[in-house]
Amino acid sequence: MGPSLYEILPRAAPPKGGALEVGSKAWGLISMAAAGLPVPPAFVLPTPWGEAYSGGRADDAGVRDALASGIASLENAAGLGFGSPRRPLLVSVRSGGAVSMPGMLETVLDIGVNRETVEGLIRLTGNPRLAWDCYRRLVQGYAEVVEGLPTDPFDQLVAEALSNAAVETEQELDHVSLRRLTQALLDRFQELAGTPFPQDPREQLARATGAVFRSWDAPKAATYRRLHGIDDGAGTAVTVQTMVFGNAGGASGSGVGFTRNPATGDRELYMDFQFNAQGQDVVGGRQTADDHERLRRGLPTVWTQLESVGSGLEALFRDAQDFEVTLQSGRLYVLQARRAKRTPWAAVRIAVDLVEEGMISPEEALSSVADLDLGSVVRTKVRSPQEQPLARAQVASIGIATGAIALDSDAAERMAKAGTPSILVRPETVTADIGGMAHAVGILTRFGGRTSHAAVVARQLGKVCLVACPDLTIDFDRRVCRIGERTMNEGEVLSLDGNTGAIYPGRLEIVVDRPDRELAALDAWQHPAKA
Repeated sequence: MGPSLYEILPRAAPPKGGALEVGSKAWGLISMAAAGLPVPPAFVLPTPWGEAYSGGRADDAGVRDALASGIASLENAAGLGFGSPRRPLLVSVRSGGAVSMPGMLETVLDIGVNRETVEGLIRLTGNPRLAWDCYRRLVQGYAEVVEGLPTDPFDQLVAEALSNAAVETEQELDHVSLRRLTQALLDRFQELAGTPFPQDPREQLARATGAVFRSWDAPKAATYRRLHGIDDGAGTAVTVQTMVFGNAGGASGSGVGFTRNPATGDRELYMDFQFNAQGQDVVGGRQTADDHERLRRGLPTVWTQLESVGSGLEALFRDAQDFEVTLQSGRLYVLQARRAKRTPWAAVRIAVDLVEEGMISPEEALSSVADLDLGSVVRTKVRSPQEQPLARAQVASIGIATGAIALDSDAAERMAKAGTPSILVRPETVTADIGGMAHAVGILTRFGGRTSHAAVVARQLGKVCLVACPDLTIDFDRRVCRIGERTMNEGEVLSLDGNTGAIYPGRLEIVVDRPDRELAALDAWQHPAKA
């Protein structure tokens, strides 16, 4: 038997070891549950489990015993049964290191659905579309994360299902199409894996847990730790949480919000939301989550709840937060909160504003920006109005970036070694692109949202980032991209205006702004004798 597990339930006492013991994700959930925020019940295998597993010393029987104990607690809290053919409990398995690493570690959703429980989920919810959507999502996610199978063969089946139904997105597929697609995915899984998709929910859970532990050692995670000075030996905890369903149709969806604008520091709810979607749709970077305005207008009460949640999170954690929510049939749940990754410009503004709002002390503000070179905190802008841009996109990170077009991470790295600044131009940025993002001066994508994991990482790296450009197409065979009406070769110079979302060919003449008011305040706190 290995280390203990920790239950995340309302009024549960926090563990003595804090985030170092249970991981930052679980620590946030524990804190929110204790504060009365609507957090789905969960349990966590703390970081010592991850250290044992990655070192090859994990006792599989011990892991399974711990999972069984935790599942029993969730069954009791939810009034559902894991593997029950009539009232099935579904769970997610989520990573969580002591230091947040957005999108670098793995997650598996909808664990517990199989050929029997899918029928039970239909009886329980009266929603066959939800049930079959969860099943097909699990097969795809499990194939990629647990089995390490290539995603393209599964994506091809999804594309065929969309074509056959004459729709553009998975959200438009009805339950008949989803059932047919799920069976095709199950067949493809057996073809590629050489074994059938596991129907035992406890086997699904155990193997997904192992895959999440192993993701600590994935190349993208190692690269992120190297870039941010995170200890390779710390390991990840694993949080197992009761599923709530943003893909339940109607007044359901998933979103990621920031309590303040992470690019500029403005005090405003900064939200990406997608109706009839699960969280991976929003943060994965492969879809464009642009329903936030529709949510604000169509469900104003929910929007007010989100603003209230944001204020509550700032009061609880005393800093700007990045938080993930699911809306299930009009009921809001908070699945995660963590310190918001922000640009240096936003970091300076937020630090000063929090002091002026009485939330933190000047000493805490100085500590929050201690790793910044305050003399280099600037925002670049276009000097004068420009001609009509090639296209426009959503702004995920501010500033002006000019560089040669690089159509993949390898090209960005080659250009960096040659001393050539580059703009990484991609259909979507996934977290595996972190090496290319680190070498580029800017990022432009066709899909994705402002709160996708990749956009969050780009902001933290201080890169100008524009996402969801509908007028961008890429031809990798010819190594060209088309932006608006213009075709450009890889290596041609492109400029991104991260203040307006405009995209221009060639170079721009720029001016530089400094946050003078905020810098003066920080200087006065650092050198009170001068004030």
